Amino acid sequence: MNTDYRQARYKMDLLMERGEGRMLKDNPLPEGIARKKAPDIPDLPKHEVVRYFNRLSQMNYGIDTGFYPLGSCTMKYNPKYTEKLASLPEATDIHPYHPEEFSQGNLEIMWELQNSLAELGGMHSVSLQPAAGAHGEITGLMIAHQYHKDNNEERNEIILPDTAHGTNPASVSMLDYNLLEIPSKEGCVDLDALEEAAGDNTAVFMITNPNTLGLFEKDACQMAEIVHDAGGLLYYDGANLNAIMGKTTPGAMDFDIMHFNLHKTFGTPHGGGGPGSGPVGVTEELASYLPVPIVEKKGDGYRLNYDLENTIGRVKGFYGNWLVLLKAYGYILKEGKDGLERATERAVLNSNYLREKLQGVLDLPYKPLRKHEFVLSGKRLKDKGLKTKDLAKRLLDYGYHAPTIYFPLLVDEALMIEPTETESKDTLDGFAEAFASIMDEDEETIKEAPKNTAVGRVDETKAIRDSVLSYMMRD
Repeated sequence: MNTDYRQARYKMDLLMERGEGRMLKDNPLPEGIARKKAPDIPDLPKHEVVRYFNRLSQMNYGIDTGFYPLGSCTMKYNPKYTEKLASLPEATDIHPYHPEEFSQGNLEIMWELQNSLAELGGMHSVSLQPAAGAHGEITGLMIAHQYHKDNNEERNEIILPDTAHGTNPASVSMLDYNLLEIPSKEGCVDLDALEEAAGDNTAVFMITNPNTLGLFEKDACQMAEIVHDAGGLLYYDGANLNAIMGKTTPGAMDFDIMHFNLHKTFGTPHGGGGPGSGPVGVTEELASYLPVPIVEKKGDGYRLNYDLENTIGRVKGFYGNWLVLLKAYGYILKEGKDGLERATERAVLNSNYLREKLQGVLDLPYKPLRKHEFVLSGKRLKDKGLKTKDLAKRLLDYGYHAPTIYFPLLVDEALMIEPTETESKDTLDGFAEAFASIMDEDEETIKEAPKNTAVGRVDETKAIRDSVLSYMMRD
């Protein structure tokens, strides 16, 4: 920190005087950033200020205030008992450098969470280190890279289906692999295309099951056989694990590596710029490649093991985002195996119920039963001179957050909807009724939406051309 600026921070109470707002003559701020006059701040009573900021907070849309049907994101309600658990001083006051002998409770929780996730994923071992799902993806690909290197193989291709989760191509690019995309056949992986693509350069085949269309890839074991015969590994993106949890596992489908999204599947908050967690699970053959340390049980106690033979090393400082892990642990412990399975059943039921309600309102490109989410096409909106984004904007006026739009790319004017297990039938009915009402409205009403929100429709062209990407102090 600049010395002049540091000194100024301690002298801010001396900077301004009342009256005409002139700055004090001995202003310690550098000339380039010093205000020429005091800010024009109104003198208001405390209760007016409180009301103002409360109104601002109510303008924000969040999972505690409404339905969040973002497809692929799994924006479900997060239970508050996990937040209370993570705010206990026993959880917050522990220091990462606390000696192991005085951190046995924390280590026991991490050890039990590792084992619970391993069981739910059908994996042998789990690392809790990665700080997000995409971070888990990169960690998994680093493990695959090191595995192939140890086998004296320079494989440089990663195969993705066109139904891949959105972060997969970015992870491939970040690790400088060549991306090979294969097409779908009736919404699922084309086995002939996969067999043609798999070969001596195949490092990994990445997929989520069910895929981003909400369709279950019933040929997963055949895919695994094709890739393994070519010498490659299979990576399971855990984005859609909440659609199969308790019913089957990626391990049962012969996947070698997977990541878990604790925010999507196990009740920890999603997004908002806060800490995340994307633990990685692997088969027994790859267990020695996991990041260190991992928690092990030794006798009646627990310890951190830094001595995995082929480890890729650390991927995050310390041992993972502890409080996020604790929330997921509390959720798993409370729900139990039966409760997690019921969550899956409810997620799939809600998805298919809403699909039935909406498939007559918009087009449904793929007809089979869905899992946790489904994708509609808004192409019929074109007949009214409208686009999917216009429908999404109008939904805001009805009090609903819009679903994911224009993804996946293989569906024209796509709307990707995931109701999650936490929403009631009344909420889903109201959402479907809003869709139907909007489709009966005139073009002008829809194109001008939203009208009932704090901010109206943004000029997207102007936002792109005249982007303000940095904050500048003004006189």
